[in-house]
Amino acid sequence: MEITTYAITRTVDAPFAETVDRVTASLAAEGFGVLTTIDVKATLHAKLGVEVGEYTILGACNPNLAHRGLGIEPDLGVLLPCNVIVRSDGQTTVVSAMEPLAAMRLAANPELEPLAAEARERIERAVSAI
Repeated sequence: MEITTYAITRTVDAPFAETVDRVTASLAAEGFGVLTTIDVKATLHAKLGVEVGEYTILGACNPNLAHRGLGIEPDLGVLLPCNVIVRSDGQTTVVSAMEPLAAMRLAANPELEPLAAEARERIERAVSAI
């Protein structure tokens, strides 16, 4: 697993569709539901006529964490849900999730830090488990 300033990433030796299913299940085990699924490959083909590899964006949300965050910072919704991408990369599949601490720093509200740390722990466990 690799952690950058904005993402928690893991590469797996599994087919794309299987990885999407595994990511969804792993997120669910950590209390996250997938609110949105964006098929980037299909969208870019339909809108631009271009061909790209498999690429899906999952909009993941933990309702408890979201509720607590919105209670602290009502406009926090602009940073929600947590995006998780699944993309093909040759013979492997890459999973990359938004790093919650980085996103919450944009709000500049120190009350959000414990919440962001909890979200990060959950996201790290979910990514590690796939």
